[in-house]
Amino acid sequence: MSSSSLMDARADGASAPRGTAPQAPVDVAAAHGRPHPWRWVLSAVLLLVAAGLAVFFAGNPNFQWDVVAEYLFYPTVLKGLAVSVALAVVAMVIGTALGTVLALAQMAEFAPARWASKAFVGVFRSIPPLVQLIFWFNLGFLLPKIELGLPFGPAFASWNTTDLITPLTAAIIGLSLHEAAYMAEIIRSGLTSVTSGQHDAAKAAGFTPAQTFFGIVAPQAMRVILPPFGNQFIATVKGTSLVSVIAMSDLLFSVQAIADRTYQVVPMLIVACLWYLVVVTVLTYFQRILERRYGRGYDAAPAKRAGIPFSPRKKAAK
Repeated sequence: MSSSSLMDARADGASAPRGTAPQAPVDVAAAHGRPHPWRWVLSAVLLLVAAGLAVFFAGNPNFQWDVVAEYLFYPTVLKGLAVSVALAVVAMVIGTALGTVLALAQMAEFAPARWASKAFVGVFRSIPPLVQLIFWFNLGFLLPKIELGLPFGPAFASWNTTDLITPLTAAIIGLSLHEAAYMAEIIRSGLTSVTSGQHDAAKAAGFTPAQTFFGIVAPQAMRVILPPFGNQFIATVKGTSLVSVIAMSDLLFSVQAIADRTYQVVPMLIVACLWYLVVVTVLTYFQRILERRYGRGYDAAPAKRAGIPFSPRKKAAK
């Protein structure tokens, strides 16, 4: 018997007394360190802050929670909520479709397509969405008629701009173009995250460009696209509140109309905040599901082992 075997046997004999069954080995990788004292301090501070906020919200009569409960499911409020959600969905669908085209154009070898796409993204990302909404709503002052025909040629049909640009169409155009500029960058970053080796392997396997894009590149890019896409969708839902300035009957416009009639400004704003909170929470939940769905096969353990504040970092083994 070698010296190392003798040392292992002695160690096993010392750890397990005679007549007792040997204990199962301890998984050192799953062991947790002792709680740091500062964690207890931080927990106590957070508990005090939570208690203070609870007392403030529940004990302040100026919130008028009875009025909030009365108008939370008011038909006008629910109709405005439906308009806000539908407007956000339409804007994201159009913006994503146009953003995909813009992202592919930026990655194309055709220089004019790249220049046009970069110019579009630069312009519509630079102008605030509120300014865009007001501009599109007042397009009739700049262009009295919208004509359909050949450039510098005869027009086949024409319409009055004021008849076409309603608050709804102005909101859809303004939000969609704004989202298209952001989605172009999000999709482009996702597509460029896929290495060139994936394209070369697909070409060597005889895949067509369409099969390569939809079967290999897009599924891998979705893991990178989904988190910012979800955040942009949530931002769009909240951004629909801007359409109230062009008399669009969204959630904010609906609660403002009730507040102007009842003079209950704070309770009606709380109603709007609660519904925005509910919608964003639901969207966040489904975003997490999609992220786990497209993140399968990727190791999440390094992120869990990265450490958090107030805890000592583990030193890497040499």
